[in-house]
Amino acid sequence: MSRYNRQRKISKKEYLYRISGLIAMIVILTIFLPKGSYNKYEYKVGEPWDGAQLIAQDSFPVYKSEAQLKREGDSLRNYYEPYFEYKDVVYEKQAAQMKEALRSMVGEGIPFYYLPHLLEKLRHLYAQGIVEAEDYELLKRENTRQVWLYENNESQPRYVKQLFTEKTAYEYMMAEVDSTRYNHNKLMRCGLERFIQPNLVYDAEKSLQQRQEVDAQLVPYIGQVQVGQKLVDHGQIVDEYTYCVLQSLERFQQSRSMSNKERLLLLGGQVTYIAILMILLLFYFEQFRSDYLANPRTVMLVISQCLLFPIITFILKSHGLMSVYVIPYCILPIFIRVFMDSRTAFIAHALSILTCAMVLNHPYEFIVTQLVAGLVAIYSLRQLSQRSELVRAAALVTVAALVTYFCIELLHGSPYNSNGFDKWTYIYILVAGVLSLLSYTLLMPIERIFGFTSNVTLVELSNINNTILRRLSEEAPGTFQHSMQVANLAAEVANSIGAKSQLVRTGALYHDIGKLENPVFFTENQSGTNPHDNLPYEQSAQIIIQHVKNGLRLADKYQLPSVIKEFISTHHGQSMAKYFYVSYKNAFPDKEVDERVFTYPGPNPTTLEQAILMMADSIEAASRSLSEYTEESLNSMVDRIIDDQITGGYFSQCPISFLEIAEAKEVFKTKLRTMYHTRIQYPELSK
Repeated sequence: MSRYNRQRKISKKEYLYRISGLIAMIVILTIFLPKGSYNKYEYKVGEPWDGAQLIAQDSFPVYKSEAQLKREGDSLRNYYEPYFEYKDVVYEKQAAQMKEALRSMVGEGIPFYYLPHLLEKLRHLYAQGIVEAEDYELLKRENTRQVWLYENNESQPRYVKQLFTEKTAYEYMMAEVDSTRYNHNKLMRCGLERFIQPNLVYDAEKSLQQRQEVDAQLVPYIGQVQVGQKLVDHGQIVDEYTYCVLQSLERFQQSRSMSNKERLLLLGGQVTYIAILMILLLFYFEQFRSDYLANPRTVMLVISQCLLFPIITFILKSHGLMSVYVIPYCILPIFIRVFMDSRTAFIAHALSILTCAMVLNHPYEFIVTQLVAGLVAIYSLRQLSQRSELVRAAALVTVAALVTYFCIELLHGSPYNSNGFDKWTYIYILVAGVLSLLSYTLLMPIERIFGFTSNVTLVELSNINNTILRRLSEEAPGTFQHSMQVANLAAEVANSIGAKSQLVRTGALYHDIGKLENPVFFTENQSGTNPHDNLPYEQSAQIIIQHVKNGLRLADKYQLPSVIKEFISTHHGQSMAKYFYVSYKNAFPDKEVDERVFTYPGPNPTTLEQAILMMADSIEAASRSLSEYTEESLNSMVDRIIDDQITGGYFSQCPISFLEIAEAKEVFKTKLRTMYHTRIQYPELSK
């Protein structure tokens, strides 16, 4: 049985929590699913149809493309003829004013024959029509050739080029072929601009009615699709007509209102699909990682990751923001691999990708590309302890995704299509690779929120220049050296039996920091005088035992992770301070002893790494008390200490096997023989 899958009895309350969490995940994902019952297909003119064969389930009209409608609309717009109301009273008023003004100027050098000539030109102007400059510019911009002029119930057409504006009307009045008979300077003295005003008023209502009549002549569709008709087949090249058919199908499906039965079927399909995937995730934990279910931190991490990426995908798809390939899905397996294990990382990633794919039109390419990228992320990032490892993993993931998508396009014959490869998808994959580097910056928030400790943090804590380790080396140098030796021993054993070596190394460096409160009471820090000589055995035992509580207090002060605190509290488990216990028993053989006074508060180790540290701590400390360092004495000491710990039941709550204990013994023996080997005595030079 795996050490991650220790079976235990599940209470009804725990079953209720799991079912509630499962239902909550299904409801949340269903809420964010894109609404609507129609599929938004992806296709381009000149490219083959990648989907399955489409058969029409309903009859619907085939609408013209936007480009074709625009062309036909522009052509029909040439027949649009707006209406202007003709104001004859304007001419009568201005003609009367001109007669009066020019008659008064006859005696001032203006010849009498100017008046009838100018009146005739003024009549021609108003007969043709004078419009506002803004209206004339609008007619020119819309390429209008002809307008309708109406007065009372009569209307007549007029070409736009025959109309005047106030500016062109004045130029017409001043222009004369016979400049000798009609002098330009005398014309200017007449002030002809005073008698020019627009007499055509744009009629918006009649013009709009005429525009609607023109637009009504535009036929928006080019055919009709019947029920059962084949729309497009797999591999068929999408031509202009097929493109219009597919566009019309989407338009028909989008506008078609769903019945209550259809809504229920759609909702049922979505809920069932999501429920199957989430139940598979729950069954995986039940069968292979039941220990994770007992830990709320791991459950929340997996749930949050499995919800986050599908929700982002659903939002992008429902709003059509951009391609889903821009999302760095490989962050999910990276986080779960770093904080948990590779099998869980792959299962969570696969189920998350399958959830995201339910809203995509081409799920095959997406699933294959992202699964390959996730596997490469898991393989390339065994333990995240340096930034360079993440950069390398991101580069490998990006290359793997690009190559996989390229191979899929080759299989689909993209190089032979008119548009070639889909370059934008490759760009999105590159962007996702760059965004995957955000996982390093997100490690700290993840650790804070879920209470995990990454290898990056452990490496930083292993730096002996950290404040508390520097204090330990200065104020309790013997304890510091002991901790370093324990760290080396424990890491060697962890590497040998497949435990987390960086974790146990860091825990070993901090396991005895509680001795900083009273360093002189511990033999490794003493230099001749032993303060315990003047203390009762019970008090001495309590001072020694107190270093565990002091260590936890210092860990809180320096904000050490909870996983380090667990090493501090479990490195002695519920063992006894045997030196003082045995001394007390020998001194007072007839007196009943309270064993609780000599017992550490515990708890006993609960993880493989904590068990390794307990063994390494006891062995390193005991090795200092040996009178001679022979292979027999070292082997005997290792066997005796570890066998006593097994007999005492200190490893009963942690997932360590007898085989691993036997292998740990061999590693300890080998390391101790190397540490305490006898040097060769150098010969003296003979005289």
